[in-house]
Amino acid sequence: MKKYISLFTISLFFVTIASAQDVRKISDDFQRLMNDPKSPYGKNKVAGKYYDIRGFKMYCEVYGTGKPLLIIHGNGGSINNFVYQIPYFSKKYKVIVADNRAHGKSTDKGDSLSYEMMADDYAALLDAMKIDSAYVIGWSDGGINGLLLSIRHPEKVKKLAVTGANLVPDTTAVPQLIWDMVLPALTELKNKPDKNEQEKNALKLYRLLAEQPHIPLTDLQTIACPTLVIGGDHDVIKEEHTMLIYKNIPKSYLWILPGSGHSTPVVYKDDFNKVVDRFFSTSYRTFDGEGRFF
Repeated sequence: MKKYISLFTISLFFVTIASAQDVRKISDDFQRLMNDPKSPYGKNKVAGKYYDIRGFKMYCEVYGTGKPLLIIHGNGGSINNFVYQIPYFSKKYKVIVADNRAHGKSTDKGDSLSYEMMADDYAALLDAMKIDSAYVIGWSDGGINGLLLSIRHPEKVKKLAVTGANLVPDTTAVPQLIWDMVLPALTELKNKPDKNEQEKNALKLYRLLAEQPHIPLTDLQTIACPTLVIGGDHDVIKEEHTMLIYKNIPKSYLWILPGSGHSTPVVYKDDFNKVVDRFFSTSYRTFDGEGRFF
């Protein structure tokens, strides 16, 4: 089957504005770690378990002990996208990472998919794990799911950190260049007769990417938990759109990372982990935008 490009794959083309050699090394190192046969993430029989929730089986892995921390991946991604985050945060938190509905090992035979559906899945997953609330990190589509989890199930989120999230599927949020890559592939999939199961699943992911989300600013304004809004200054999500999210969440803090594209948890892995950890674990009143909370 032809491999259709996902936003997660696109993000690797927009890793950083550094030299082409640096981009290649960052991307290659990340891909090598994700695909390393010795890496347990996404295939750990000891840490992994299926949860039968909301009409499908959701695959989840748990690492470490402590306060619960839910980490949510993006479109076309899976648990192993967090090879840099799981080892760091599991030293201090009970890290919960799952394959979203219709991703990875969480197969879903339904013919539709929405961010609201996935946010409700995560609320149900926490219920199934008997976890009242958790800290939440969301990357890309995972950031959208984190916002919706905070909106639809506010009691479930203690603090939220999102990077590369968007509210609408149009050029106010994402440059035309990205739509020029995504929309032709979506049209090709829609028009393809006799789709196999992989192609049907790819179509769901493309429609999710191209037709959603639709989150009103009034909904953002109901988010009660402290929220750290993160973006790269050369993200596939426009900087002004990230600012819009930040300005409409009452208890929000903004962190724009210089020289970074959509893959802030990869390019800035060490700073990302330390600052988000500090955000979760510290009481503060101000944030200087450079990773220091006071």
